[in-house]
Amino acid sequence: MVAFFGNKRRRGPARLENQDRGILVFENTSEVIRAENSLKSRGWKVRVMGPPPEIRSGCDLVIEFPLIEELNILRTLREVDVCPLQVVPVTSPLLQPVDLFQAKDFGRYLMVRAANMKLTVDKETQRIVNISGGGCPDVPYLAREMVGRSLDETPSPAQIGHTLCGYALQLAYEEMKRRCSQW
Repeated sequence: MVAFFGNKRRRGPARLENQDRGILVFENTSEVIRAENSLKSRGWKVRVMGPPPEIRSGCDLVIEFPLIEELNILRTLREVDVCPLQVVPVTSPLLQPVDLFQAKDFGRYLMVRAANMKLTVDKETQRIVNISGGGCPDVPYLAREMVGRSLDETPSPAQIGHTLCGYALQLAYEEMKRRCSQW
């Protein structure tokens, strides 16, 4: 298998689990979102995770990346003027980033939680039946625009949300779509 990292071709699996990993710690969520968008648009294999408690610094998100690409990733981030507070190699179980997703199956309904946002879908119709969590001012608007629509009909939270809650709901929405596509 050939994996692409940035503009380089490398032999081996494209998944982060099979590589030494590092995490990028940022001052705030806006920087995490900008960094993620910049890195992914340039082909880097990264993912947003929850920070391990040992390095939590205010922002509830970190970016996990292939550690071997640290210098190239930092160079890419400098080009877009986004600099992490810390770059931490994941060297012990205590430094493992926390998966943002939790899923709960209620029989007919499936709930996916990402950070503090929860999205619940009727598994038979794939209609969104509930959105809850968070404390951002756009959560009621997001719920009004999405509840009652199927996953394929609803606007994505990234299109209509503008806060950390909207970003977390986008993550839950993407995870829900991934899980529903497996049925």
